[in-house]
Order: sequence, then C-alpha cells, then structure tokens
Amino acid sequence: MAAYLVGVDVGGTTTKIGIFPQGERAIAAWEIPTRKFEEIDYIWEDIASAIFAKAEELKIGKEELKAVGVGLPGPIRDDGFLPRCVNLGMGACHPADLLSKALGGIPVAAGNDANVAALGEVYYGAAKGYQDAVVFTLGTGVGGGIILKGRIVAGNRGLGGEVGHMVVNPDEEAVCNCGNRGCLEQYASATGIVRIAHKFLKETDKASSLRGLEDFSCKTVCDEAKAGDELALDTLEVFGKYLGIAVAHTVLTVDPDIIILGGGVTRAGQILIDVTEKYMKEFTHLTNEHVPIVIATLGNDAGIYGSAALAASLLDQ
Repeated sequence: MAAYLVGVDVGGTTTKIGIFPQGERAIAAWEIPTRKFEEIDYIWEDIASAIFAKAEELKIGKEELKAVGVGLPGPIRDDGFLPRCVNLGMGACHPADLLSKALGGIPVAAGNDANVAALGEVYYGAAKGYQDAVVFTLGTGVGGGIILKGRIVAGNRGLGGEVGHMVVNPDEEAVCNCGNRGCLEQYASATGIVRIAHKFLKETDKASSLRGLEDFSCKTVCDEAKAGDELALDTLEVFGKYLGIAVAHTVLTVDPDIIILGGGVTRAGQILIDVTEKYMKEFTHLTNEHVPIVIATLGNDAGIYGSAALAASLLDQ
C-alpha cells in the first residue's frame, strides 16, 4: 500500500495544501479560501474536505493518507498548544487534535508557520543535507525558525524563532509594531528598508535617484543600490549591519550549520548576503569557520513542504 503525507499552510486569506508520496516532492499543490473563525469553526472541516476531495481525484484511498502537518500563524508550543491566533480569530486550542478529528483520526502535527517553513528548507530546500539551520524570513515584517537535529525548536511559550523582535539597536527612538524599540524588524524588513531610506532622505542632502519620488518600495531601494545609488547603498549598509548583528548573535547562541534568508526582500539577491556577511564576520571573532548564508529556494511553497516534513516526523515515533 502506498503512503502519502499532507502538508497544510494556513494563511489569513488562503490555505495552501500539498499531497506528498512519502519521501518525495509534492504531486499536487493547491489553495482554498481560509474561512476565519466566526460563530462556527469552519476551518478544520474545510481543510479535511479539500484533502479528501483531492485524494479521491488522485485515486488515493483514505487509508493511504498516513499523516498531516499543519502550519499556523501563531505561537504553537512544543506540546502543540496554541494560546491564540489573532490573524485567524482563533482562541486557545490544540490545532492538531481538531484537524485530526475532522480527518477521522489521521495523525496530525502542528507548528508555527515560520518554523514550519524553516523545516521545509531543511528537508527539501536550501538547507537540504543539513540538520541545524536558522531561517530569517524578511518580508513586510521579520520572522524566523530554528531547526536543530532536524526538528523545530518552538520553546516553552512558542517564542522560538521570533528573531524579528530581537533588539539589535537599543538606542533606536522609533517604536516597533510590538511596542519595543530597536527590533531587527525595524531594519531588515521591507518596511524597515523603506523607513531607513526615507530617514536618510530627510536627514541628509545626499544626491539620490530616490529623492523626489512620491513613493517607493523596498524593491526600488534595492534596485537603485545595485545600480550604485549612494543613498540606497547606505540604506542597505544599515540593513546589513543590524541583520549581521542578529545573525552573529544567533550563530553564537545556536551554532547552526547554515543561515537561510527567505521572504520577499531576498529577491534582491547577492547584494543582501554580501552586506550581511560583512557584519556577521565582524561580530563573530570566536571562530574562523564562518557559517554560510544562503537564500531560501522554496518560496511560497516552503510552508507545505515543511508541514509535510512535520507530518513525516509522526511516522518516526
């Protein structure tokens, strides 16, 4: 009898699902709308119905679906408890138990979506072949995931991998969305890069192609930096300095095999790795064996691939 795993990545707007022959890449991947909690909890039944419908289409029997992994945008503890998931309107629960019930008892494992995406990069993506990795996800905000010995480190409160709110500049005056000051997210996110560029435009008279633009994006700043714009390059120096500090702290705390940068910001490519490595090396003098920094390869599919790896861990128990 064939054995299949299912990876589920629950987002605030859509839920991605993939079906995987055990040990292989996805043979089907699709999305369904995420019906957030209202008066009735629809989400688990929606996911279960979508999995069974696709399995039937692929002529996969229910008995061949061996395990399911699910990533959710909330702090899931090592014991699977989710205190709250604001983006989904979800209160305290054990998501794995609820989805398993909807699936008629198929075993389910649940994890924080950023941690699960990190697991995907370890088992299927940029860190394949490594067991210890840390992922920094650089998007609108900054998230992350820690994988040690091939397993997610979630922590006692589900805060493992919350690298975006590591304070890297205690002298910062601007307030982060979390209420603190000097968080990595204020410098290494797409919004942070734009903020820094605007700050330089306001506080200096340095010539720049960005000056005079009504609005510009992180991509604009990165493109202009690659074209040699001095103010844009200064902006990426700030980005690299504070991300480099955060990576250095992580290396000295976790000592991973590899650091992975993911998220939309990394579309800028090698220029971000170069500036980050420069500062990471400056702050990690205890070793000459510098940890490689690479860009994630799975993109938006990292969540379903990581969830499939999470599901596979249930079969090892």
